[in-house]
Amino acid sequence: MPVKSSSRGAFSPLLLLLRWLGISAALALLVACGSHTPSPPVFASGYLSDRGVVRLWRKDDAQHNTTRLIVVYNPLQGDNTVVTRYLYQQDKIREIKRMLELQKDDAEIRFAQDGTVSFMQRQLAQRRESISDDELALYQWDAKRLLELSEVLQAGKVVLKQGTWQNGRVVTCDGQQTRPDFDSASQGWIDKQKQPLVSVAWLEAPEGTQLLLADQGNFCRWEAEAGRL
Repeated sequence: MPVKSSSRGAFSPLLLLLRWLGISAALALLVACGSHTPSPPVFASGYLSDRGVVRLWRKDDAQHNTTRLIVVYNPLQGDNTVVTRYLYQQDKIREIKRMLELQKDDAEIRFAQDGTVSFMQRQLAQRRESISDDELALYQWDAKRLLELSEVLQAGKVVLKQGTWQNGRVVTCDGQQTRPDFDSASQGWIDKQKQPLVSVAWLEAPEGTQLLLADQGNFCRWEAEAGRL
């Protein structure tokens, strides 16, 4: 049994839109409707995929024309969290670092300015392995998709919040107390968790609130790491 759970309560229209509707179409719609307020130093968001929960943190550096992403993927079945870090320059992928938390399986790929691979390696517990052409293509496709999707989420003001559940309230990672507007299904899902201390992650957007994840882990460590991007 996995220790984590996700809520699949009532999806807001925005989240339904993001469920593989087509990133380019969604991006055009949201950018047209979005405001031009300055972006925060680190933007946090997420979404539900068919097989798991994705949380992401994005930092843009206008001076160096770079973007950094931390993407944390929690599968719905099992508990082997996947953490991937991306570095882009002028919207082109320059570096990918992926690790599994519960077993030694790390991958690192670096790209030259012309887009060719300058370094590529997969490190397992007892050996190193090469990365196949098909795997490389998938890594590159994921990098492009996640950069575009983070833009969609940012334009749509879909913001990730995290904290610890305590008697119907959440103490957020920055120490604030709040009561998210969860629907009854999400509220019931949290109440069913048997751990003494439950962390929750949820999305807030103009269209509503969506519970993403309830887990006994420490979600706030990702907030701290994202702050060092």
